Amino acid sequence: MRRPNVEELARKLRAGDRAGLARAITLTESRRADHRAQARALLQAVLPDTGHGIRVGITGVPGVGKSTLIDTLGSNLTAQGHKVAVLAVDPSSVRTGGSVLGDKTRMARLSSDANAYKRPSPAAGTLGGVAARSRETMLLCEAAGFDVILVETVGVGQSETAVADLTDFFLVLMLPGAGDELQGIKKGIIELADMIAVNKAEGEGAARAKTAAAEYMSALHILVPPTATWSPPVITVSGLANEGLDRLWALIIEHRRKLTASGEMAAKRSAQNVKWMWALVDDRLRTKMRSDAGLRRRLPALEADVARGRVAPTLAAEEITTLLGLE
Repeated sequence: MRRPNVEELARKLRAGDRAGLARAITLTESRRADHRAQARALLQAVLPDTGHGIRVGITGVPGVGKSTLIDTLGSNLTAQGHKVAVLAVDPSSVRTGGSVLGDKTRMARLSSDANAYKRPSPAAGTLGGVAARSRETMLLCEAAGFDVILVETVGVGQSETAVADLTDFFLVLMLPGAGDELQGIKKGIIELADMIAVNKAEGEGAARAKTAAAEYMSALHILVPPTATWSPPVITVSGLANEGLDRLWALIIEHRRKLTASGEMAAKRSAQNVKWMWALVDDRLRTKMRSDAGLRRRLPALEADVARGRVAPTLAAEEITTLLGLE
């Protein structure tokens, strides 16, 4: 990639140029030191053009219908005049170096929609680093005029917290037929939820979805809401049949209105910015660890000594930080 011109890229972003947006995102995902410096300058340049988007995180177990719901919801929104960006945070890419596959086939309508843009997470680094790159992508999309950002967590585990820290509204999708599934819900995920939507509430699944919604609502009653301003609702939807999505979006807008009026939305975004800063610091430290030749030579033996109980972890940590010049 030729050395980018920050001013030129910033102009292209503000003009909504899709090729410019793609190039800007690729720049932020680069590990080259000169590219990272250019990316930082670009983000600083377009920062006044960001922050206007409605940022929605969406999670759910595999098979819950996230991609179908996002495809339908996103298409509804573009038909109403919105510009929609879909980002994916994929923890499996952290473990294997792979990328999100099949999104273009799972979201067929959005893939061919001129007012939609889809981007998988970068396939390298820690989950914190992946989330940090996704935040940069989100800001670039906002600078390019996208006013709705849908962030999908493709995997499970820590990624839910990462996506909740990226977004204004966290939507948890559930399957019909709560029953035993209710017992398997991770309390941490429910505590993050701004709304629970029971998906696949079409045809014969409609009655089971209503029953599941009632059980999830009962479960929510035993938890303390994250804010006094908003009590997470439980609704039924069908991404496949495009049912209940207008209400889902109306509730997202209501949540935004209430938290903006109370000042909580601004406070939430401020706290997220601080977390982003520390995620970037952590990512930079890990990058330095990987690139330090002396540490790479020493680390295998040091790890072996710690594993065998020959060296205390505290002493090993001190040696690592000393080698990195942090002591």
